[in-house]
Amino acid sequence: MTETHPESPAIPHLEHLFTQALSQTPPPAKLAVVPSQTATATDVPAPSAPAVDGAVPGTLPVGHEVITELRGRASLRIGEAAAADAGMSDQDRRQHGQSIINEVVSQWATKYAATTTPLTFAQETQLKKAVFDELFRAGRLQPLLDDPNVENIIINGSQVRVDYADRPSRKWDPVAASDKDLISLINHISRMQGQGERALTPATPNLNMRLADGSRLAASAWVTPSPQVVIRRHRTRGQSLDDLVRWGTIDTTLAHFLRAAVKARQNIVIVGSQGVGKTSLLRAMAREIPRNERVGTLESEYELYLHEDPEGPEVVAYEGRESNGERGPDGKLQGELTLSDLFPQLLRMSLRRVLVGEVRSKEVVPMLHAMNEGEGGSMATLHARSPQLSIERLATLCLEAGIGMTEALAYRLIAQAINLVVYVRLVDETELVGPDGKTGRKHRFVSHVMEITGIGEGGRPSHQMVFAPREHDGYREARAVPHGNISQGRLQDMVRAGLDRRVLQNRWGSWSAPLNTVMPL
Repeated sequence: MTETHPESPAIPHLEHLFTQALSQTPPPAKLAVVPSQTATATDVPAPSAPAVDGAVPGTLPVGHEVITELRGRASLRIGEAAAADAGMSDQDRRQHGQSIINEVVSQWATKYAATTTPLTFAQETQLKKAVFDELFRAGRLQPLLDDPNVENIIINGSQVRVDYADRPSRKWDPVAASDKDLISLINHISRMQGQGERALTPATPNLNMRLADGSRLAASAWVTPSPQVVIRRHRTRGQSLDDLVRWGTIDTTLAHFLRAAVKARQNIVIVGSQGVGKTSLLRAMAREIPRNERVGTLESEYELYLHEDPEGPEVVAYEGRESNGERGPDGKLQGELTLSDLFPQLLRMSLRRVLVGEVRSKEVVPMLHAMNEGEGGSMATLHARSPQLSIERLATLCLEAGIGMTEALAYRLIAQAINLVVYVRLVDETELVGPDGKTGRKHRFVSHVMEITGIGEGGRPSHQMVFAPREHDGYREARAVPHGNISQGRLQDMVRAGLDRRVLQNRWGSWSAPLNTVMPL
């Protein structure tokens, strides 16, 4: 049968996978491959369900116990090949591993055909891909990671829920046979991503990491009744402001304004709740930075990937590092590097701007100082329920930094550092059905752009809305449209950077159609 190589992304540190395969191999006596001509029915693992053509994505033609058995047979031979030729290139080893998997599956399929209905070519191809995924990718999670419409994968032990961009959430079959197997799968994925120092163990019961496709994985075990895993997908990378216009996140008026704000070196914070698209907007705005500028990015796990974007500026990318679970004599976690630890070194890299993927902790203080002391143009994202509450959120983080900062100083630092706050809103209507019988969808859009204008009453930062929703004569536009409020000095800076001030007179912006929601906003 013709060998089929599944499409798979390049796997970092592949040379370790073949060595790891040896440690994942069951006892050799159970894995001996009997030649086809002497095979008996007992050599063929029995499927738990009949093979069915046309199955939905993620459905295999045989039970997962068959995949486990075939994985064991292939891993034994892959380990032997690695020991025999340690000098093979990554690509050669990967191709050799795929060849071994194809041969093992083909042998099994031949013996299986003698006992029941043979697998079709498509089913055998699917089986080869499943075994490849078990050894070199994310196992039973891989079909979900390959689905471009999956936004979140939420795992509570054996219970799996999948959030989609275009339809309601749904339950999914378990991705591991037991809690122990689920933890092994997560650690296997961590090793494959080249983040071997990150592992889910009793000493380090929390794991946070990025996947090769840009997704972010968070896992906990031993501190919860059953292992908890959340994978947040970044379905798009390399998008521009024009792409966000096409998706309905912003209109051309706001895209023009944001483009000028970046070029005018305004310090901008993008805020919103989880999963609204803050990182996507930050990534798109960062692509407006002149390509000759040197920019630093600081993230706990790479999500912006500006350092891999050929259309972006020159980037120095820093990523935090988790500890190995041990503590030193001072009580600090050994090996851990937080964003606040990395910030001083980042600022020594001759940068003109700093981008912080997400402000969560005491890195807020050096970020605000960098915005104050530099040329401007730095950006960050922050979790907050409204643009106004972003000020309080930043002040709270400053007070929690443990450096003795007062509330008055925190507010003063925020007022001096930040110029604009961009608020992104998510309206999820996937559980609603309209009068026409159609299910709603998720709407992500910028609803506010707030300017911070200095110190106001009570020593708190004063602000005004440059863009916000508008309502008139019974019609309400929930998306951001110009309100014409902007300080004269900032307006002049942005006009010099290319802003056509006439766009701020478009009371309803440049939206081509009303927001098509099931329920009015």
